[in-house]
Amino acid sequence: MNIVLTGILLGIFISIPVGPIAVLCIQRTLDRGKYHGWITGLGASLSDVFYSTLAVFGLSFVVDFIQAHQFFIEIIGAIVIFIFGYCLFRSNPSVNLTANRTKKESYLQDFVTAFAITVSNPLIIFLFIPLFAQFDFVTADASIDKIAIAMFAVFVGGSLWWFALTSIVNLFRRKINVRGLGLINKISGGVLMGISVFGLFAAICHKFFM
Repeated sequence: MNIVLTGILLGIFISIPVGPIAVLCIQRTLDRGKYHGWITGLGASLSDVFYSTLAVFGLSFVVDFIQAHQFFIEIIGAIVIFIFGYCLFRSNPSVNLTANRTKKESYLQDFVTAFAITVSNPLIIFLFIPLFAQFDFVTADASIDKIAIAMFAVFVGGSLWWFALTSIVNLFRRKINVRGLGLINKISGGVLMGISVFGLFAAICHKFFM
């Protein structure tokens, strides 16, 4: 299979699972519009490219570091997600709408926060390594140009998925009033906090009972 097509498919497969970024993309799309949701997805896609690159090169010292500090990495990731969830749960959409009239929302902030959430979970590299091997994707002995094209294809695949998701969600945006946005914020924030608590519990169980 063509390396570009394979990379795009892998980028889509990596992005599809529902997690913190999917929740954040949906919330931001409904709250602020399609492009804010899409930019959020792009931040996650860049993080995926970062870990994909590490997986391709098979940097043993990175993998060894992650394995050696897996428990603390999982705890930090759970805390980061919980903080985002708590802030979202407490946010007031009516205040946000008023603020939007006086200042333009920052796409850069959307991008950076999404990247921060995704990159706080480096354990995802253990998904990329076997996935790339199964699809016979690019390896470290390939040329730099080929690797760059492959990683760009992964980014494109993720970007296409997030654009499709936010476009679909955006169709329902006009049907939601401020009260509905408030409920969505609370549900989204609650889901993020729930994911973080589950991750924290799983990390503790894995550390001390397995």
